[in-house]
Amino acid sequence: MSPHTLGLILTYHVNYGLSARKTAALMYDVHGVKISHQTILNYMNSVALITKPFVDHYPYGLSNSFCGDETYIRVKGKWHYLFFFFDAVKKIILSYPVSPNRDTPSAIKALDQVLQKFKEIPEDLMFVVDGNPIYILAQHYFSQHGIHFDIHKVIGLTNEDPVSKEYRPLKQIIERLNRSFKGNYRATTGFGSQEGSVSYVTLFVAYFNFLRPHASLENKVPVMIPELEMMPNMPERWTKLISMAQDFLAEQQAA
Repeated sequence: MSPHTLGLILTYHVNYGLSARKTAALMYDVHGVKISHQTILNYMNSVALITKPFVDHYPYGLSNSFCGDETYIRVKGKWHYLFFFFDAVKKIILSYPVSPNRDTPSAIKALDQVLQKFKEIPEDLMFVVDGNPIYILAQHYFSQHGIHFDIHKVIGLTNEDPVSKEYRPLKQIIERLNRSFKGNYRATTGFGSQEGSVSYVTLFVAYFNFLRPHASLENKVPVMIPELEMMPNMPERWTKLISMAQDFLAEQQAA
């Protein structure tokens, strides 16, 4: 398969949220490329493995205000939880673990993935979450290990307390992110394996952070990379992102 063909598949499947079956049909009907939906899923798993280290270890420039929330996805016919944590100012997804449980260890893992992005944790670091007590318990866990940050809980749908009133706009940002993900995820109707769910979410995050323009950022992508901006279209940007991720992997292995 040519890099451009792979870029087309990623654009249809990830950017536009088409199912693997519809993507396969489109590739044949429009581009004359015959490929099975299972082969597309296999390619997605392979690309996600390559891009995940780049997404997770990119030197993001971050603010000190983050929001987090969980959303549901189906894995092997059962509901799982996707934990998103997000820089509310820079519009960058920093944490996206998938867990069968909505519990304190899952909250700790989600928060830890954000904390790992900092060389030095800001003194005024703040997370806005819902009323689920797992985040307060996770905060206590980190405090016991000498890592301190504030947790602000936005409770319910109405501003019945001062904290909810002040921080609801940040909570609404993460809710919009969840809706964006759901719009892309819906066509998949769930995943047949944990690997498939992680692969799809990883590719969505790569798209969201590096390729997707945001209206709130004056239609710029959250993480602007000149090499990607120079590419003439989205399939070429995907192939360039994969190339950069491969170079990053090679550098990591050589270090």
